[in-house]
Amino acid sequence: MENRNKLNRRSFFKISAVAGGGMVLGFTWLTSCKQREEVIKQLELPSEWYDINAYLKIGNNGVVTIFSPNPEIGQNVKTSMPMIVAEELDIDWNNVLVEQAGLNSDAFRSQVAGGSNSIRTNWETLRKAGATARQMLINAAAKNWEIDPSECTTENGVITGPAGQSTGYGDVASIAASMEIPEEVPLKDKKDFKLIGQTTGKGNVDIDKIVTGKPLFGIDTKREGMQYAVVMRPPAFGQKLVSFDAEESKKVNGVNDVIQFGNKIAVLANGTWPAMKGKSLLSAEWEEETSVESTSDHDEKMIALFDTDKEPMRNDGDVDKAFSEADEVITKVYESPFLPHSCMEPMNFYADVREDEVVMHGPIQTPAWARSRAAKILDRDEKEINVGMSRMGGGFGRRLYGDFSDEAAEISSLAKTPIQLVFTREDDMKAGTYRPAIKYKIEASIKDKKITGYKLSEAAINSNMYGLIPHFFPAGAIPNLRINGDAYQSNITTGAWRAPYTNFLAFAEQSFFDELAEKLGKDEVDLRMELLEKAKPAAEADENIKYSPQRLQDCIQLVTEKSGWGKQSSDVYQGISVYYCHNTHVAEVADVVMKDGYPVIQKVTCAVDCGIVVNPLGARNQIEGGIIDGIGHAMFGNLTFDKGKPSIKNFDSYRMIRNAEAPEIDVHFVDSGFDPTGLGEPSLPPAGGAIANAIYKATGKRMYKQPFVQHTDILG
Repeated sequence: MENRNKLNRRSFFKISAVAGGGMVLGFTWLTSCKQREEVIKQLELPSEWYDINAYLKIGNNGVVTIFSPNPEIGQNVKTSMPMIVAEELDIDWNNVLVEQAGLNSDAFRSQVAGGSNSIRTNWETLRKAGATARQMLINAAAKNWEIDPSECTTENGVITGPAGQSTGYGDVASIAASMEIPEEVPLKDKKDFKLIGQTTGKGNVDIDKIVTGKPLFGIDTKREGMQYAVVMRPPAFGQKLVSFDAEESKKVNGVNDVIQFGNKIAVLANGTWPAMKGKSLLSAEWEEETSVESTSDHDEKMIALFDTDKEPMRNDGDVDKAFSEADEVITKVYESPFLPHSCMEPMNFYADVREDEVVMHGPIQTPAWARSRAAKILDRDEKEINVGMSRMGGGFGRRLYGDFSDEAAEISSLAKTPIQLVFTREDDMKAGTYRPAIKYKIEASIKDKKITGYKLSEAAINSNMYGLIPHFFPAGAIPNLRINGDAYQSNITTGAWRAPYTNFLAFAEQSFFDELAEKLGKDEVDLRMELLEKAKPAAEADENIKYSPQRLQDCIQLVTEKSGWGKQSSDVYQGISVYYCHNTHVAEVADVVMKDGYPVIQKVTCAVDCGIVVNPLGARNQIEGGIIDGIGHAMFGNLTFDKGKPSIKNFDSYRMIRNAEAPEIDVHFVDSGFDPTGLGEPSLPPAGGAIANAIYKATGKRMYKQPFVQHTDILG
């Protein structure tokens, strides 16, 4: 495979960054203590570094350092993205050093962690980055040897010529750095991969620092002269600040200042403890500015949305006719609550607003957006704002929204001092950007024991489903299909939560299809396979349909085989769920057993088609984490509001899945050979449906509401 790069050096740097979604690699110091020790044992650290292209640099002894520009929130891109470059570069992984890049819009594009897109959108560019560098190094060696570059081969950072002559990458790096970008760059045949897809995979490059508590995360940030800021925010959504008294707060030893900014009050101190103590002694008066809502208000307004006449998002065939002629119509409503993101690391951010520049640093999924908002708040040119990215102790969509970076910038500007803004856990829970509560009404018309029509209506808060979701399954599988949705605006802040919308929709849809299978007297696996077979012509003809019926069928076939579907003992109850999202196809089977009258999730078997698996070790971690997250929130997650106040403040009152409740997870990959797709989110949505369908078989009770613990007669 060859790619033509008819670009000059400067254009290559810029255009390839744009085309590939922003992956630019560069050189700096390493992050993994263990990796560092290994490199030092093998090689002296380079005395000189050479720019090979905008993506990487090589030391004079052959050591390579790769920048990872995309934010790291635990999805392992800081390891897997450099692996792709190293694969095409043909370098020994032990000689690769990795570091997180800061925000750099001149060199990078799409420095975002969201939508499970990092690997998928950068796959081609990362490969070209490594392959281009490799070709330049070959060209440099061939120039020295006065031979044709095509006569040279590479392996583990060594170039070999036809006469047996050899040289290391570091020996020709200085020459390669001055050479033109080659027009033709051969990429490896996928069957020749040595790093990508290897069964053992590669460990997290930050693992040693993580387990030994070295400073990596935003909350670890310490800078000279820095003060800590803790903020008092309105106790309920819809309230505004009338007045406050900070006299007692200022008496706390270590408290340096109390500042009002907008509708909030910041306490600045020498440490987090005096800042939190000072905040607790603040006396503030608040009044209602806009309506303050309760969960019961949400329910009434959302149910009313089912009767709106909003234009459908998808409308196939003649749905009204199918329903009017039906022998029977099945209608079910599924409900989900608000959910906090519950990141292990509370929100935090560092800001130092100076006359000549603004320095910001912290855990953010959207650093460019944070910079642009800070520029508006401070009335500064974006070029004056330098944003660095730390590793994040969880994101799940919460750190897409930089309200915390905005606050840090504004406080530092007013206080004229560098500050580290820190949310307490209570702040994190009460001043969140929550997953919106959603209701789905799903209806199916049945004629002559066949599904002839399907209607999905969504009622949401603040925003309705993404445009692609109406074109997911069962689009194309049922001839008469209508999907619509509506939302009403609330002053409760909502936003993306891991696998937005699909995190709940998958449960509703997959539970509904199990109920339809029972009504039709069909095996639930057989029904899904039949519908997917019917969808193939439509998926081929309709470019809006993004899922592959065949790839979903392959996942079903693999998961039923590996889970022993239908072959388990009579005391094991199995439920299946099949879903496509974030460009990835997933099927899951949950095994439930009854213990003391309580359904216990014993095992989940998962089949995933995410294309080429770059790093199997990291991939399995992502899938397992998504399944556990999906189970925990389907079973237990719940947040209500009383006149604008959230019902929970901390983990003592917010139920999450516990270690003993996490099931055995058995992961299998479909070897489809396609380019990589998303993996940080796709295993979460099917989990709720799989366990709900298994619980039904174990108890005879259908789940229509999350969390499932609301069904006290079933779950206690």
